[in-house]
Amino acid sequence: MGICVLKLKDSMGVKSLSRKTLGCKSVPTLLLLGLAILPLTPPATAQANEIAVVVSSGNSTANIGFAELRRVFAGTKRSWPDGQSIKLITRGPGCPERLLLLKLLAMSEIEYRQYWTAQVLRGDADAEPLTVPSVGMQKEALRLFPGAISLVNVHDVKPGMKVIKVDGLLPGAAGYPLQ
Repeated sequence: MGICVLKLKDSMGVKSLSRKTLGCKSVPTLLLLGLAILPLTPPATAQANEIAVVVSSGNSTANIGFAELRRVFAGTKRSWPDGQSIKLITRGPGCPERLLLLKLLAMSEIEYRQYWTAQVLRGDADAEPLTVPSVGMQKEALRLFPGAISLVNVHDVKPGMKVIKVDGLLPGAAGYPLQ
């Protein structure tokens, strides 16, 4: 009879537990032990995949409609209600925030790039959105550009980033649209 081993993942890595350390005599006992441990693991929340809409801390906007958000990120809405110019800050291709942006605009990455190139060439936009490689740079851009807006994973929201509601809902609320 071989030794039975159960592998559990903890915060420090993977640990192997053998029959000797568990005091068990069979694979079914180990399986039952594994099933008993499962409820102790934290459940995945809907919030894990949610993206927050963040603006500069001095921005007076507290809520934005979903359709208006689309117009903002499409560059067709160019200023906030107080007259401040909107500055789009985006993450690079492949980031969850960028994937959500593409979904919001119903575009592929190539279509998005072509769209913004055409906007600039026609004179409909001064420049393409500022693309930054990290959350830290998003935070810095939000600080530097008073009219800045960006999409950030809810777990990456930092002090100085003001989260605004979308259709009256904050991330984590039932029905929040940016997932």
